[in-house]
Amino acid sequence: MKRSDLEVLIDQAVLHRRIAELGEEISHDYRDKDLALVGILKGSFVFLADLSRALSVECTIDFLGLSSYGSSTTSSGVVQITSDLSAPIEGRDVLVVEDIIDTGLTMRYLLDNLTTRHPRSLRICTLLHKPARTKVEVPIHYTGFTIEDKFVIGYGLDYDNRFRNVPYIGHKVT
Repeated sequence: MKRSDLEVLIDQAVLHRRIAELGEEISHDYRDKDLALVGILKGSFVFLADLSRALSVECTIDFLGLSSYGSSTTSSGVVQITSDLSAPIEGRDVLVVEDIIDTGLTMRYLLDNLTTRHPRSLRICTLLHKPARTKVEVPIHYTGFTIEDKFVIGYGLDYDNRFRNVPYIGHKVT
């Protein structure tokens, strides 16, 4: 696959506008909280960077690596922690920042895992939600965009660890 095989689904301007709106909403909701952003590697790193700059509240940022795709375009359903948090979240208001939620299996696993670490609160912010693929419902508190059941890449999302640096959300033209 090459960049020329991609069709723009969500362009840069629309992404940045929506992330600014999410930043305002999250800043309002967490104005008196001890906010800890937890980005899910690797896909969320671009979204997390832009979202954190859109916040007007203090926060810490940490990362947790999960994998359920390997080099496939669909989730295997088997979740592997590839990198754990570097600091405890006990007593913190945790906002998990994810690139995309489709089946919900990975996020359910993560929520169950993080709950055992006793955060004060635990919420989800996802850039993309693909409800057509849902197998397990998870409580999504902040959603950037709801999309159709297409394999998307760019803006941190990848295909076989490539195309993360594409500045928009795209999908392969068939």
